[in-house]
Parts: sequence; structure tokens; C-alpha cells
Amino acid sequence: MVISLCYQAVGLCSGAGPAPREAWSGAIRVAAVPNPCGPLALVGGGEWQPGCEFDADLLAASGGTDVLVLPTAAAYEHPAKAVDNARTWFEGFGGRVRGLMVLGRADAEDEANAAVVRASRFTYIGGGSPMHLLSVLKASLLWEALLEAWRHGAVVAGSSAGAMVLTDPMVDSRGGALTVGLGMVQQIAVIPHFGHENAEKVHRSIALAAPGLPVVGVPERTALIRDPDGGWRHGGQGEVQVFVSGKPAGFDALPR
Repeated sequence: MVISLCYQAVGLCSGAGPAPREAWSGAIRVAAVPNPCGPLALVGGGEWQPGCEFDADLLAASGGTDVLVLPTAAAYEHPAKAVDNARTWFEGFGGRVRGLMVLGRADAEDEANAAVVRASRFTYIGGGSPMHLLSVLKASLLWEALLEAWRHGAVVAGSSAGAMVLTDPMVDSRGGALTVGLGMVQQIAVIPHFGHENAEKVHRSIALAAPGLPVVGVPERTALIRDPDGGWRHGGQGEVQVFVSGKPAGFDALPR
């Protein structure tokens, strides 16, 4: 019998989510990762527009010119147009965009698609429906491939829905409560479109968070960026706000 379990990454990517799976009949092994995780950008929405010039730095950090865009969250909202928007934006930085049309669960379980993500040095998950995105990626081959790439230094960015699902817990867009996310980074939750989101939902997210859990408001065209050393910074035109136990806090409250 093949047993496949996820373990918390301790000493691999501090503050990061479950470690890669490596299992065989009758035994369980946690794969060691010698390299630091790549940069991670959690964008508040309004991606691929003026104000998001931090994307140029992310592209440079990837060491190449290629950007893989997953329009999964926009599966029912013109995903090809989302890829075109990204292509136009990154061309201004000398980048080349490829869209990978992972729109449903079967696409996320396709080994060919997973191989493309595994080989990518910069993967960007666009905005749309967070619940659809979560249902497509959760525990899929493609999600495992994205984790593997990130843990070997690839750049990962997620905007709006893409940012929300990458954390655990994540904000439930249906009402503002917290629910289980994918957990690329853990013990942090993100509120995108901060300043434009429904005030009651924002208050609920902050009030319902467990004591000590950072809830981060990220405005549109703004990014909360985790560097390979585990430190956090912000980029873009807005101001990122951190709340812990209902009170304002600094970036030093975020998990490393």
C-alpha cells in the first residue's frame, strides 16, 4: 500500500506550508530540500496594471524572462483575456507570458500540466473565484508541482483569489470568516482589495481570527512579498496593513 502524507516544513522553508510528499509501500519519508524557497508575492488585486512595477523585480528574481500564468480562478470570466492582459504587461519588462489553461479539476490532475508548472521559474496565479481556485488545486498533481518548484527557488505570485488560497487559514470570500486554504504559507490570512472590500466582511475576518494570527489587508496594485530569507516587505502603490488579535501590528508579526 502506498501511503502519502504531508508534513509541516520545519527547517526547509520556515513559515511555509506542508513539505513535499515522498512515499512508498510501508514507509513514509519527508523529502529534504537543500535550497531556499523562492520569492512569494501576495497581490491585493488589480494585477498587471500600472502600480504593479514590483513585477519587474519578481521577473528578475526568477533568473529568466518567462512567466507562466494560471487563469484558473477566472475559469468562468474570460481566462484567455486574463492571459492576454498579463502578456501585454510583462512585455514591458522584457517578459514572455505563457498561459496554462488549468480551468477544472481534470486539468490540475494532468501530469503534462504538472510538468509545465514544475519546470516554471515564475508562476503567477491570477484573480477570480477563490472557491473555484481552491477546489481545482487542492491536493492535486499541479499543486504538488507548484510547491516543488517554489521550494527549489521558483518565484510564485498570486493576486486576489490567487493570494487568498495560498495561505492557511484563508479568508472565505462568501462571508469573511476564515477557512482552510492551501497553505503555501501558514499562520497568516490575506484580505485582498483592502480599502475597497466590504467593511463588514473585513471587520469579521479580523475579529474572527484566532488570537495571535496575523490578518493582512493588501490593497489593489500592491503586494506583500516574502523573500527567500523569510523576511516580508511590500511593493506597489498601496499600504499593507497587518492586524493581530484585532489590533494593528508590524511585519515582524508575520511568520518567517
